[in-house]
Amino acid sequence: MQQGKMKIVSAQALNGFNPPHWSSDSAVKQRTWKTKEFNSGNMRRKQSRSLTFQGHFRDRIEMLLSAQTFVGQVLVILVFVLSIGSLIIYFINSTDPVRSCSSYHDRTIPIDLTFNAFLSFYFGLRFLAADDKLKFWLEMNSIVDIFTIPPTFISYYLKSNWLGLRFLRALRLLELPQILQILQAISTSNSVKFCKLLSIVLSTWFTAAGFIHLVENSGDPWLKGRNSQNISFFESIYLIMATMSTVGFGDVVPKTSLGRIFIIVFTFGSLVLFANYVPEMVELLANERKYTSSYEVVKGKKFIVVCGNITVDSVMAFLRNFLRHKAGEINTEIVFLGEVLPSLELETIFKCHMAYTTFISGSALKWEDLRRVAVDSAEACLIIANPLCSDSHAEDSSNIMRVLSIKNYYPNTRVIIQILQSHNKAFLPKIPSWNWNTGDNIICFGELTLGFIAQGCLVPGLCTFLTSLFVEQNKKICPHEPWQQLFCNGLKNKILTQRLSNDFAGMSFPDACQLCFTKMHLLLIAIQHKSAFYGYCRLMLNPPAQVKLHKNTLGFFIAESAKHVKRAFFYCAICHSDVQTPELIEKCECKGKARRATGTTVVVMRDSQEECCRPQDPYSEAHMSFSSDLSVITKNFFCETEEEIDRLDSSGMFHWCRATPLNKMILKRTDKAKYEFRNHIVACVFGDAHSTLMGLRNFVMPLRASNYTRQELKDIVFVGSLDYLQREWRFIRNFPQIYILPGSALYSVDLHAVNIEECSMCAVLSSSCKSPSSPTLVDTEPIMATLNIGHLRISCSAQTPSGPQFAQYFSSNPRKSKCRRIPILTELKNPSNIHFIEQLSGMEGNFSGTNLHLSTAFATGTVFSGSFLDSLLATAFYNYHVVELLQMLVTGGMNFQLEQHLDKEKLFELNTGYSTILSGKMRCKLGLLSLNQTILSDIEVAGVFGGLEQQDKVEQYRRREVRREASVN
Repeated sequence: MQQGKMKIVSAQALNGFNPPHWSSDSAVKQRTWKTKEFNSGNMRRKQSRSLTFQGHFRDRIEMLLSAQTFVGQVLVILVFVLSIGSLIIYFINSTDPVRSCSSYHDRTIPIDLTFNAFLSFYFGLRFLAADDKLKFWLEMNSIVDIFTIPPTFISYYLKSNWLGLRFLRALRLLELPQILQILQAISTSNSVKFCKLLSIVLSTWFTAAGFIHLVENSGDPWLKGRNSQNISFFESIYLIMATMSTVGFGDVVPKTSLGRIFIIVFTFGSLVLFANYVPEMVELLANERKYTSSYEVVKGKKFIVVCGNITVDSVMAFLRNFLRHKAGEINTEIVFLGEVLPSLELETIFKCHMAYTTFISGSALKWEDLRRVAVDSAEACLIIANPLCSDSHAEDSSNIMRVLSIKNYYPNTRVIIQILQSHNKAFLPKIPSWNWNTGDNIICFGELTLGFIAQGCLVPGLCTFLTSLFVEQNKKICPHEPWQQLFCNGLKNKILTQRLSNDFAGMSFPDACQLCFTKMHLLLIAIQHKSAFYGYCRLMLNPPAQVKLHKNTLGFFIAESAKHVKRAFFYCAICHSDVQTPELIEKCECKGKARRATGTTVVVMRDSQEECCRPQDPYSEAHMSFSSDLSVITKNFFCETEEEIDRLDSSGMFHWCRATPLNKMILKRTDKAKYEFRNHIVACVFGDAHSTLMGLRNFVMPLRASNYTRQELKDIVFVGSLDYLQREWRFIRNFPQIYILPGSALYSVDLHAVNIEECSMCAVLSSSCKSPSSPTLVDTEPIMATLNIGHLRISCSAQTPSGPQFAQYFSSNPRKSKCRRIPILTELKNPSNIHFIEQLSGMEGNFSGTNLHLSTAFATGTVFSGSFLDSLLATAFYNYHVVELLQMLVTGGMNFQLEQHLDKEKLFELNTGYSTILSGKMRCKLGLLSLNQTILSDIEVAGVFGGLEQQDKVEQYRRREVRREASVN
């Protein structure tokens, strides 16, 4: 029974049965709690929906007020127009007396009421969209609406008109720039600035005039208007203008105390307003008209467009170099396209050269500005880079974008561009309309600068020699010392080009060179030649006797003027065979000259290579030349026993090796005895993990040129930050005999670790600029490294790697000094820092303001500055062939034709072609020879330099004849 009862109770409990004495109160509480929870949930949902609606509504209003949509723009413009309309109605009503407040029926009142009704609606929208309601009432537009909207409704209700503070509507003029920008009426920064200044002046002018009009017509309140005067709104404007200009004629003056107090306070503000804003507005307006006009193209008048880095220094350097080439006969106008208005100093420069310079404000990235400067009619477009910029990659990128814009606008425009980093050159030839044959050219500062320094490491003083021949100095030189006078006379010689007379056709280069020197006193060093071996025109420096000259051959001379090299064009074998005076070689009238093609000394546009380099008989002359070249190549190839281990890259121009891991080439300070470097090259590099890459490959390539044998290659040891050199390593890992010592040239321990005492040259490379506070600080690290290296002394008893004359060459005073200096070549970005190097050389005197060309450091080849390369821009325009020859000399033989014919992906891979390898190895190379150890040792010391040249040419000719007879036998 008990078990049965318990089962029944259990079942009842399961069915929800509860005893009556405690279940009723709990149920009531539970139902009450559920009801409250339900009601609170409904309230939260209603509040959430309300907040969501308010949020969406506020977002829509903010979109309207910010003019981000078309409806919002229309609303903003409409509010501005209605505000100005209400201001005009105020001007109309101001003709009536203020204090009369007479009732009248006027149509302007309902119109003004309609305007203000809409403005009140706009006021409400602004209030709903405001986040801070309290701050909203203190905004200027809110204050204007509060003092202008209610008086209009009151006037309509009372049927009377009172002007009051309705003049505050003039403050809406401050929104004029925004309205004009929405309407796209103004777009440039200068126009926006001018409009902003104008709106400030007008709004201040009208608001102040409205206040004076109110107080002068109403009088002082405490005098109940007894000192009031009838003054029109125009007279109030006149009074404010006289006050702003600080003139004060006195014909219209305020009589009320409030008016006079306002004028006193307003005078101080007007001084700032009128003295600053008005002159700036006039300047902007004048410059807008002066520099935003279009260039007028005159038929028959040539002009070029110069854009990019338009500054005082760059413009002065460009004008000196550009005008020097055609001194006294400039017929080409220069149009500068600058993105920033010129400074006063730059304006002065343009005024001094106003006969052939024009400045137009604009950007080469905009087609409209390119149309204004008539790029499609220009002879060329020159782009100037900033070598001292903090980010060279960004500078190159912006200039490349300018080229893209110019080529897209007019593909046939000739473009000459300055590039800072060599790896950015690869983008330009990929432009579809880029054409080397029409004169497009690239001047790479990084490639040429490091190439110059590399050649200076191989041949001490060569960088100075090449700089004096190819590059024009930017400043006038005034020598003071006798040696400076002699040195400046040597700077007059330059590289010039001239088409040779057809009488040179068929002659070998040595014969032509001897004829030019003996007959015309000209030094012929290279020619432009097209052979069947290469298939394209290429420059050949001192080619072998197997190369025969064609008709209309272009020759490269070292001479003082274009008048001298003209003799090579006028030379006639019939008329000038007995002439002994070079000045008598002039144009003759014999019949043989009728076959001669016309030519010019300076070539502006690139001639067709098919015409200027095509041989007259391709099956005779060119084939014979090619066969001779090939026979000599084959003979020399099998005679070389080291060819199996001497591997070159795919171009045959540089020594090559398989990629070497960086960790195998890293040296330690304790490895000095292990490697025993001697006659090597030490390169001091400054940079870190975040520095811009300078492109050390451009420094290594000339030192690994294939015209030097493997035994002639010198070890290269880079001393610098490992973080930086790791980033450069992937570009130089395929060149042999390159080592890295993590350290710094500022520490003598690191210098001794690479055995700097036995090096043939120590090159101190300048780091990338980091926006220093002063231009002098650009070269801080190279100068300090030069100081550290120059402090090291080596006993003169120790034999120098390059011979005894090499030690004396770099010694400041070899007779008095018992020690010699370590040979060093320092790169300076700022040439004015040369006086620091002069002081380090141990010389006495004041070197401040020393010209780089007149310094002993430059004359002895211990300093190089890339600032010289600015003149190559003008040189490339007048005579692009000179730039090609310079590039071939300093880069180890690379030129744009070779780059075009090479597969870029295989440029630094192993080459297995015998002909390509040996053609590269047979290139001419430059060297430093001692006069007492060569064929010139028989010449007396007192002999002049001309005697040296003559003896050298005769001896070379004699040796060639001996070798030719030996080869025939």
